[in-house]
Amino acid sequence: MTTPIDSALLSSMNGTTAASAAKGSTQETKDRFLSMLVAQMRNQDPLNPLDNAQVTSQMAQLSTVEGIEKMNRTLAALAENFGSDQLSQAANLIGHNVLVSGNTVSLNDGMGVFGINLENASDSVQISIFDQAGQLVSTVNTGVLPAGEHLFDWDGMNDSGLAMPAGNYRFEATTGSGKSLVAVQTLSSGLVQGVARGDDGVELNVQGLGRTAYADVRQIH
Repeated sequence: MTTPIDSALLSSMNGTTAASAAKGSTQETKDRFLSMLVAQMRNQDPLNPLDNAQVTSQMAQLSTVEGIEKMNRTLAALAENFGSDQLSQAANLIGHNVLVSGNTVSLNDGMGVFGINLENASDSVQISIFDQAGQLVSTVNTGVLPAGEHLFDWDGMNDSGLAMPAGNYRFEATTGSGKSLVAVQTLSSGLVQGVARGDDGVELNVQGLGRTAYADVRQIH
């Protein structure tokens, strides 16, 4: 009677057997499989030979596993190259100001820059700026704006016409009125001071905002 080829050797290659994966044992497993196949062919019962369909199927599985491993190595290499390219591209942003998701505006030398992102056109957007104590210091009504990203300059003056001290302020943006009031996405502006490769991809070191993902940059200005 013929003993079937041990399919456990194949299943151990698909990542479910940690010991095999830890050794990178694709070639080792292949050698063991072929050795077992040759031994079985030499010792097969002439009246009950190996099942050609079974052998063909298991050889196909072996080829598939090898192909997957090669593809994974290729993808890993592509990801590494892509990450390097992104790092190089991100380095070009050093010294430039970018808009990223955030709700703070830094006031320096009587000027603060911030932005909003409108999903739909609006008749008017109301922007409220608060100091660090949470007190409302300035309100801006933009008038009609189309959908998209918009950049604003704040002159640092409060609603009474007095100049506010330099520092970080918080702002909110809404559109509509009454019960139909809708929050608008706010965007902070900052100077890119450096770039680094983080756990989740390339990151920018943005002055006043800390680290932010390169992919989160909405606008360069």
